[in-house]
Amino acid sequence: MFDPPKWKIWTIFLAIALGVAFAIPSFFPRSEVATWPKFAPRTQIAYGLDLAGGSQLLLEADLADATRQRLAAMEDSVSQELRREPRIQAGDISVANGQLSFMLRDPTQLDAAVERVRTLTQGVGLTGTRTWNVSTQDGNRVIMVPTPEGNAQAVKEAMTVARDVVRRRIDPSGTREVTVINQGSNRILVQVPGIDDPEALKRLIGQTARLEFKLVDQRADPAQVAQGRAPAGSQVLPMADGQGNIAVQRRVMVSGEQIASAQQTFDQQTGAPNITIRFDSAGAKRFGRTTTENVGKPFAIILDNKVLSAPNINEPILGGTATISGGFTVETANELAISLSSGKLPVKLDPIEERTVSPDLGKDSIQSGLIASAIAIFAVMFFMVITYGRFGWYANLGLVINALLILGIMGIFGSALTLPGIAGFVLTIGAAVDANVLINERIREEQRRGRKILDAIETGYKEASTAIFDANITNVIAAALMWYFGSGPVRGFAIVLLIGIVTSVFTAVNFTRLLVALWVRKNRPRELHI
Repeated sequence: MFDPPKWKIWTIFLAIALGVAFAIPSFFPRSEVATWPKFAPRTQIAYGLDLAGGSQLLLEADLADATRQRLAAMEDSVSQELRREPRIQAGDISVANGQLSFMLRDPTQLDAAVERVRTLTQGVGLTGTRTWNVSTQDGNRVIMVPTPEGNAQAVKEAMTVARDVVRRRIDPSGTREVTVINQGSNRILVQVPGIDDPEALKRLIGQTARLEFKLVDQRADPAQVAQGRAPAGSQVLPMADGQGNIAVQRRVMVSGEQIASAQQTFDQQTGAPNITIRFDSAGAKRFGRTTTENVGKPFAIILDNKVLSAPNINEPILGGTATISGGFTVETANELAISLSSGKLPVKLDPIEERTVSPDLGKDSIQSGLIASAIAIFAVMFFMVITYGRFGWYANLGLVINALLILGIMGIFGSALTLPGIAGFVLTIGAAVDANVLINERIREEQRRGRKILDAIETGYKEASTAIFDANITNVIAAALMWYFGSGPVRGFAIVLLIGIVTSVFTAVNFTRLLVALWVRKNRPRELHI
């Protein structure tokens, strides 16, 4: 213990130096930190909504859009089911008046068709009803109508998915302490701290990001397409740049649900911003097969029912990647890449209420929190010095380092500090000296047993370390569970507590131990007052 290797000494001091360096920017205004040299750390702690203010949005689901999407999804499922062997010969599937229908070319296949499409429906809880009613008409037509119970279940499931998608879009790293919760059956409340551009937030959240690849219908008459009419089995969609309409087949060849990742890139020839997407294994196979079978045909890239572009398939694309271009800026391309990576919204969300939360209350909270933290730190320091003398000073130095390490780690991960987080910080400061108290009391006990100074110190650190680790492991488990299952203020408290537990153990067991070892090796004390 009293002759630590040099690599260990340098490792401990280097870790502390890095933590302090990353904590320093949090003590300066953001505008001033932006002027620092590029090599200097610029990480700063973000403040939660209760401290820094921010934006609050109330989003409401567009139920009509949810119904349309549900019909479109069922249309695709029915089309695939009818093509399954033995194939059922049917005409184009019609989606109108909130129902789906198709006519059979061979009426003798009516029962088989009804049996197949019924497998696509499900029971709704214990209500005894199904998600879709299936009926027949004229002996050769099958009609599927969504039930009210099925619609209600679909909306509930869609809102749960939408909440998770919204959270991933505005907080990909999970450290900004945003609040995203469901309100009622079709609304989502979003609170984002420190937002500077509410309009950009609304664009990011409100973008459905429903990406689809469909073949262009080359049979369509341009004059009829201009009037909004398309051949059976196709639909007319507007171009994203506003330059007219285009007819595309209804069948989705590849969808955004099969995207593994998306990122903003630049065109190597023109330098224009675009988005490079990578499909998952199933999507890559389907994209490769589609482009192989349709070489020379135009392929429409559709985002939220608007055609971004319709390039010709010059050759099979087998690498599982594709590039989307469409007159993007760097900002809009990055926003779209985030939206595609986080997944598409299962339902369109419209902002119906927007509020700006003032940070005035946060300033008072920060001031009160700083006062409470200062009082807690000085009270603990005074107690440690009076009680343990030199070892108390070592514990106090570890306490200061611990506080800086907490700030530095929070800054590195961009974690947000909330009012409950300040409470967690104060609690961590008070509990940080627990390990030093255990160690110092154990050294006292070993001295009373008659051990020599060096043996008492070494045994005290060795025996107390077991109890320290056991006690803090249980605290880490509790904090981790609060972080995983909690949200908003609970998660803010858990993050600070979790970081504080780890840093307090490091400073107590490693840093103060190193200070004691260096002091003993240099002075070789003959008596110990502790």
